Amino acid sequence: MGIVSQEAIKQFQALIDQVDEPLKRTFQNVHQGYLVETFGRFLKARDSNVAKAHKMLVDCLNWRVQNDIDNILAKPIVPTELYRGVRDSQLIGLSGYSREGLPVFAIGVGLSTFDKASVHYYVQSHIQINEYRDRVILPSASKKYGKPITTCIKVLDMTGLKLSALSQIKLLTTISTIDDLNYPEKTNTYYIVNAPYIFSACWKVVKPLLQERTRKKVQVLSGCGRDELLEIMDYASLPHFCEGEGSGSSRNSQNGADNCFSLDHHFHQQLYTHIRQQSLMKESVQPIRHGSFHVDVPEAAAERTHIAKTIVSEFNKFGNQNGLSESLDGLKINGD
Repeated sequence: MGIVSQEAIKQFQALIDQVDEPLKRTFQNVHQGYLVETFGRFLKARDSNVAKAHKMLVDCLNWRVQNDIDNILAKPIVPTELYRGVRDSQLIGLSGYSREGLPVFAIGVGLSTFDKASVHYYVQSHIQINEYRDRVILPSASKKYGKPITTCIKVLDMTGLKLSALSQIKLLTTISTIDDLNYPEKTNTYYIVNAPYIFSACWKVVKPLLQERTRKKVQVLSGCGRDELLEIMDYASLPHFCEGEGSGSSRNSQNGADNCFSLDHHFHQQLYTHIRQQSLMKESVQPIRHGSFHVDVPEAAAERTHIAKTIVSEFNKFGNQNGLSESLDGLKINGD
């Protein structure tokens, strides 16, 4: 996680001890008993500045209270057919664990279409996976491995990436802003696999714009990345698109229980069952209004907006240079 001084953590904790009771209650769902690691994450996100880290965490806790995030795991996306559509178009899943016990999340960046539901459902689903990771997956891993495990690994599959995918840049910026401000430093390493030329060309321009600590987390692997990933995880934990050359997210033969993106995969079955059970428990106390879960999204930092605009610009340049008809010239970023 990097070096964070014990004095900074002590000062940080003294400030947080003074917050009101509603914030203290939601903070329990954030730290899950791992206070030092949690303070360390927020300090790292603000370059060890205690005042800035304190503001960031208080803003996060207020966001959680105002948007009822503590109860989001009791709000299923129904009917099941709608949720299956979300899963089929927002490709993410838990494929296994590294040898050090870190959860391995697979993300199908290139083939996620986000076209089966409203934006609110995709944001809701993303936050639910974050909360399930932090409240269930990570505490279970910590117990199993006998040590604090508070971060994960993400393997990003770029199979199928094309210009039209960037039409979702505003939604992706929204999701990444939520993560940056409310779930900071939860990813240990990002592994990029199956990267086409269009990604490589864009990455050369975007990489210098990222903060150094973010750049250090990103590793672009050759091909499907199988050999490199097998150095840190067993074969059983490899995402299905890393099992061999040509095994990208689009392989239909991997649908169902073997495809960690699928609703039929055991991770998503466990997640959805958990949410339905929590919903039934809440409904026994008071009725729950179903429908999409609207969350206030903080304004993206100027740096992130600049990065998003740069990505759009580079993809348009690529399209123009290669005579492609897909264009993102009219795309608006962050309400611009």
